[in-house]
Amino acid sequence: MNSRIYLYILVMAAVTYLIRVLPLTLIRKEIKNPFIRSFLYYVPYVTLSVMTFPAMITSTQSLWSGAGALAAAVILAFKRKSLIQVSITACAVVFIMELFL
Repeated sequence: MNSRIYLYILVMAAVTYLIRVLPLTLIRKEIKNPFIRSFLYYVPYVTLSVMTFPAMITSTQSLWSGAGALAAAVILAFKRKSLIQVSITACAVVFIMELFL
């Protein structure tokens, strides 16, 4: 059983290593394709969103308070408020909704 776990870890490490090393070794020139450049430009934002949005909704006691905080945060972000204002408002929305739900 233990050897299986080590095999899984070894395969996972190899796959992770290949994903990180192959682009560095295969692509040596500047990327000039506008589609690929725009795709690579948005990858960090999408990755952060995919990790953050489900955590915002499921980390509260109620699904509705998490969804309300997410909605408030998105609205304030679209209005270009500062990060501290967005996060404090989202926390306040969760607190108030948890009191009443």
